[in-house]
Amino acid sequence: MAEFEVLVEVQLRPGIADPQGATIERALPALGFSGVSGVRAGKAFRLRVEAAGAAEAREVAEALSTRLLANPVIEQATVSVLTLGEAGPVLG
Repeated sequence: MAEFEVLVEVQLRPGIADPQGATIERALPALGFSGVSGVRAGKAFRLRVEAAGAAEAREVAEALSTRLLANPVIEQATVSVLTLGEAGPVLG
């Protein structure tokens, strides 16, 4: 068994209203940011998963996402298994 760091990003599904993202997007011009659109808010979780391999770590995180971290009716989760390098986690 090895330990894998996993990143789970949860966002509202396309077509579901995102009032937090819309509020952020409306505030950007007043803060001097132009040319930014399509802002979607979400949440991220970092996990350490003990598994035989990266594929098994991904399966565990996907099951965890479906059952606990995201509401599958209105949210979608993206799972990334990170590899640990000298500078810290790197998307892999």
